[in-house]
Amino acid sequence: MDFDFGAGDEEFRAEAREWLEGHLVGAYAELAGQGRPGSEHEGAKARRAWERELGRGGWIGLGWDRAEGSYGNRAASLTQQVVWAEEYARVRAPGRVGHIGENLLAPTLIAYGDEAQRRRFLPAVARGEELWCQGYSEPDAGSDLAGVRTVAVRDGAGYRISGQKIWTSLAREADWCFVLARTDPGERRHRGLSFLLVPMDQPGRIEVRPIRQMSGTAEFNEVFFDGAVAGHVVGGEGAGWRVAMGLLALERGVSTLVQQIGFAAELAEVVAAAVRGGELRDPVLRDQLVRQWAELKVMRWNALRTLGAAGDAGAPSVAKLLWGGWHQRLGELAMRVRGAAAALGPVDWTAQAPYELDAPQRLFLFTRADTLYGGSDEIQRNIIAERVLGLPRVER
Repeated sequence: MDFDFGAGDEEFRAEAREWLEGHLVGAYAELAGQGRPGSEHEGAKARRAWERELGRGGWIGLGWDRAEGSYGNRAASLTQQVVWAEEYARVRAPGRVGHIGENLLAPTLIAYGDEAQRRRFLPAVARGEELWCQGYSEPDAGSDLAGVRTVAVRDGAGYRISGQKIWTSLAREADWCFVLARTDPGERRHRGLSFLLVPMDQPGRIEVRPIRQMSGTAEFNEVFFDGAVAGHVVGGEGAGWRVAMGLLALERGVSTLVQQIGFAAELAEVVAAAVRGGELRDPVLRDQLVRQWAELKVMRWNALRTLGAAGDAGAPSVAKLLWGGWHQRLGELAMRVRGAAAALGPVDWTAQAPYELDAPQRLFLFTRADTLYGGSDEIQRNIIAERVLGLPRVER
């Protein structure tokens, strides 16, 4: 396989690099490295302003399928999207607060929405003006998405939604939420579901409660709907399962490569700590670090190989299995490199929190969830077994 970039890609790289160097200045430069998974609470307001800056530069929605600039985004090939992701990560630009709207909602509307919905929502995402969150998981329906109990009842031209969603990233910052809800209570499992677009600014009808994690931060939230109004259904009533599965299939490719670039930076920090402390003299630890580096290279090649693949039902599940376990092992290695000191931290009893974690400690604690959120490893293996290998379905 040839992973080299062409001359056009390198011209695009130069343009991207010049723009980032010219705009990541002042207050934006202070956001460098902030907003990674496990620390998405950092600089949320300033990062929202940065999202609008990206929109003004035309860097949101690169190459949206079939849009080709129609909704305020910039036309770009797949390799140019990779180039932008690489340059963005290289300068440690702020973690994106608009990635759910750009990478999940927008391609879903392009594939399943009507033109009125695309015209209403895509330009606002491309400008960085409207942020989105995802209303899928529920307390009793996490990886088993077909078991959702949130109900949406017809009310004139729209719907009234009642129920609860959980593990909702960016719910406190989001302007809109796409919600999978049951619109036909007489149906079971994946039948009778609809994909609804819900405005979050509905006081008294939508309540967001942060979920405090053992890392001390609260990236995730519970969202309670009590008669919340929704006026848009994507793909038609009852087509929610088809739309939801189509959206999940989009969690691959360029977004996966962006994630891996962040992983590479974290691995480099762990290796640097091992060099400083002399832990590389331990042959077992040294072998584990080399293995971690090699596995990351394989993940990158796999992501490039499947980039833009259509109809590959197992690709997202394979990618999730690979990176979830890899990132979890990296957190364990970060602690092993630190030794006994990893269990200690500065204590300030006057502070609101009893302790403050450093980056390796946050990495270790946050990665405990990597094999659970976004679809547990068990669910990913079931998907591969049933949809790719053709094995009998698991009775539920």
